[in-house]
Amino acid sequence: MERLRRALDRARAERDTKLRIAAQIATEHRPIVAAPEPFVLTHTRIASTDSSLLRANQVMSADAVGPVGPAFKMLRTQVLQRIRSRNWNTLAVVSATPGDGKTFTAINLAIAIAGDPNHTALLTDLDFHHPSVHKRFGIQPTFGIEDCLRGDSTISDALVSPQGYRKLLLLPARGPVPDSSELLASERSRRVVRELKDRYPNRIVLFDLPPVLGGDDALAFAPQVDAVLMVVGEERTRREDLLRSFEILRNIPIVGTVLNGSRTDPALVY
Repeated sequence: MERLRRALDRARAERDTKLRIAAQIATEHRPIVAAPEPFVLTHTRIASTDSSLLRANQVMSADAVGPVGPAFKMLRTQVLQRIRSRNWNTLAVVSATPGDGKTFTAINLAIAIAGDPNHTALLTDLDFHHPSVHKRFGIQPTFGIEDCLRGDSTISDALVSPQGYRKLLLLPARGPVPDSSELLASERSRRVVRELKDRYPNRIVLFDLPPVLGGDDALAFAPQVDAVLMVVGEERTRREDLLRSFEILRNIPIVGTVLNGSRTDPALVY
């Protein structure tokens, strides 16, 4: 555990350096303004949810009541302060390897952000190898983000608002995609990200990406986002895998590292 914490300290120092450089070259300043009301568009499909299924899948309630609520509110505040100070609004949630809790973290962080009075949240499932965001909410999507990236559907057709989460939107993936990295690196993908990024100035767009070491998907897509949040599983993530992931993503600002499954706190950010 001590070796892992040393690796996290090293990663934090590298992250702070990258953030300082990014702040120096940032020239755009976008004010935070209120989103039009209602946030959920009238044609956005509202999908019913089952509270017992949500609890079983470790999905927080909209008011973040529960054992992990305070930890994710703390994580939300730290993330928002770091990205908003640089006028950023897109964030990729990644891990080195499967099983570290990145989807759990992405979902509950999005819920916590949606609970902030000054922001709304949109969570996009880009883990095309094992898409699971819709399963955690018990939703069966008619269209997926992969259809949007191929030009077979519009974003508005694929958006889903889970019942009870007024300021949270989902862009789910319907199933595995064989040409995933090519799709994520395409020009259409860049156009879709720009549309998601620019539609509402107070919207935070989160992307659940595949594990960094599981293929080239995360590397192919990461340059399109403002920053990355790295999820580390306590007693799961190997030090060499974490350092290798930071090396692969060395050109992308990393706003923090979440220690998931900590015995002292449900979630810690460094």
